Order: sequence, then structure tokens, then C-alpha cells
Amino acid sequence: MRLCLLLMTMICLSGCQSASVRTDAVCQSYTLDYDTPTDPALQAELEALDARLRERCGMTAEPTAVGVLDLKRRRLALINPDRIDYAASVAKVGILLAYFQLHPDAATHLDPVVRHELGLMAKASSNEMAAKYSRQMGLRQIQEVLNSYHFYDARRGGGLWVGRHYGVDGERIGDPLADHSHAMTVRQVLRFYLLLEQGKLVSPQASQTMREIFAAPDIPHDDIKFVKGLAGRDVRILRKWGSWKDWLHDSAVITGPGRHYILVAMTHHPNGDQYLADLAGAVDDLLARRP
Repeated sequence: MRLCLLLMTMICLSGCQSASVRTDAVCQSYTLDYDTPTDPALQAELEALDARLRERCGMTAEPTAVGVLDLKRRRLALINPDRIDYAASVAKVGILLAYFQLHPDAATHLDPVVRHELGLMAKASSNEMAAKYSRQMGLRQIQEVLNSYHFYDARRGGGLWVGRHYGVDGERIGDPLADHSHAMTVRQVLRFYLLLEQGKLVSPQASQTMREIFAAPDIPHDDIKFVKGLAGRDVRILRKWGSWKDWLHDSAVITGPGRHYILVAMTHHPNGDQYLADLAGAVDDLLARRP
């Protein structure tokens, strides 16, 4: 088993140039905070697209939260970016970050078994693996790591929160603003991926290793939400989705010819998955166009 996982790791490492974006391709000086302005043209197009898709999906009474960050042209568009809600499995990105923050040697000396298990958590969304590693580190330590990057601020709408071990009963720490066991806002998930692409989570090498884990060629994508909407396109996708009851979300870094962007969307509606699939295809069409 260990030999098999070692071979998978070697395949992943050999393909990392094609499976992830080089950090020097992202503008290192770009920051996303509460005062970062949106691009007027992209903002107008995203708002019109969101309204059209909510009408098509019968979601006109349900607010969505959406963010698009065009990394090639440094354009931002946001809808309800600081509206906190239950994150479902999207918050597992916090467990991944905390692991590398609390185990600095993992950036360059990651055990193949651990690499595979973290991939199952991040890409296949395994609750079992998420609980294994959150228990090892502790919920409070995980949240301390997230807070150190300012991924949660109760004064500004909240953000990323990991307050319960996935899939098991027991310890629960609700977020201070909304008492969610797992929480997210569009703005803070956009920031997570931006810092990841810039190589600023833990270290450049740790960020690269995390991108390889999201890419994990031995673990297939779940063909739902953004991935369904982008099927058949010449794009690479690093993503973390979340589903629980009608809380249906997706988040991704998407790269293709002429485009490199981050897309995050949150829904709370039975038709959320269809909205997310349609959104991904429409946003990709928009950003694939030459300016």
C-alpha cells in the first residue's frame, strides 16, 4: 500500500507544472481586503448573470453570494461577499492549511500516506480524513491558524471557521457571529485561494504542496457544481465544494488558455447545484473573451 502511494506521489510531483499555476504568474502585490474596489464592468456583468441564473433556477427569493477574481487582469466582482453562512465542507480548506502551518516540515517532507489522506479530504471531501486530522491538531489550534491569517473577523462579517470535527458528534465551537459549526464568506475564501496562488500560505513550498494536494491526479473530481459546468473545457481546476441539505457551495481556482481566475459561490436552495454549474460555465465564457 505504501509503495502504491509513493508511486502516486511521484506521478503527482512529475505533473505539478501542468496541474497548478506557478506562483510567479500571479501578481504578488495584489491584496484583497475589505476596501479593495471592484471592477465596474465585471461587476455589472456578474450582477446581471447572477440575476439571470437565479431566475432560471427559481431562486429569485434566495440571495446568493458570489466572488470572481480575475488574476490575469486584476479585476474583482463581488455579490454579498461578507454574508456568513454554513460552509459545509468548504471549511476543510482550513484543516489543510492548519496541517502545514503546524507541521512545517511537511512542505518538503510529506509522508505519501498523509499526502493521499489530505487529498481525500481536500478533493474527495472525505469526512473521515477531515475528522482524523482535525482531532490530531485540535479545533482551537486550527482556528488560531485561520485567525492568524485574518480569515475570520466577527466585526466584518465573519469568515472561515472550523468548529466541529466532520461527520462525528462531540466537541462543537460555534463561530462568534452566527454560531455556525463551519462557516465561510465569499471574501475570505477568495483570499485563501489568492494567497495560495501567490505562495503566501505558510511558505512558497507549502503553498505548492497544497496545490498539488488539491490537484491529486490519483483522486477524481466529483462531477458536480463547478466541475459539471466546466466539463469538456480546456481548464485546470483546483477546488473545494460543500454540500449539506440545501447549503450548496463551490470554490475554485480555474486556469485555461487566456484566463486564470478564482470563483467562489454560496447558495442555500435545493436548486443550488444547477445554479453553480451554470454560473461556472457562464463566468468561464466571460473571462475567456478577449478584453
